[in-house]
Amino acid sequence: MNFPGSLNQLSSSEATELFRLMDKYRPESKAARKARLRRRAAARAAGKEDVPTKRKIFVRHGVNTVTKLVEQKKARLVCIASDVEPVEIVLFMPALCRKMGVPYCIVNNKSRMGVVVRRKKTSCISITDVEANDRTNLNKLLECVKTNYNDRYDEIRKNWGGGILGAKSASRITKLERAKAREISKNR
Repeated sequence: MNFPGSLNQLSSSEATELFRLMDKYRPESKAARKARLRRRAAARAAGKEDVPTKRKIFVRHGVNTVTKLVEQKKARLVCIASDVEPVEIVLFMPALCRKMGVPYCIVNNKSRMGVVVRRKKTSCISITDVEANDRTNLNKLLECVKTNYNDRYDEIRKNWGGGILGAKSASRITKLERAKAREISKNR
C-alpha cells in the first residue's frame, strides 16, 4: 500500500537536486566520529584545554525526531517516504507540516532516503539548516515544494481517489434511491 499522497511525488529532477543537497549534510560516520573523539581525547591527555567541537549541520531522520522538529518549527524541509509499511506511521505527517507551516514533500523510496542518513531505510528526514553557500539551492527547493504540496493541498485532496464508488457502495446507494422512489409513489 502506498501513501495517499504518492500520486503527487517529486519529479525525478527535483528529487535528484534534493538528494544532492542532502548528501552534503549526511550525519558523520562511525569511523569519523571515533577519529574525532580520539583526537579530542589525545588533546586532553596532552594537557591542552578541552574545547568541544561545534555541532555540524546534518540531516535528521526518524518519525519521532522529525515530528519533534516540526512541532518546534525548527525543520526547514521534511521529506516523507511513500513506501512506508504500515502507512499509519507517517500518515499524520503532511497534516502536521501544513498546520505548523513547514514545507514537506513525498519521495519515492525509503531506502534512497536511508542512504542519506547511513541506514538501510528511514521513513522521513528533515533539514534544519544549511550553510550559506547552499541557501540558494535550499530556497529553490523550498519554493518548488511549497507550490507543489503546501499550496495545492485542497486541489490534491479533492482529486484523490477519483470520486468512483466501489460496487458495494454503488449498489447500496441505488437500493436507497429505489426505496425512496417507492415511498414517494406510495404517498401520491
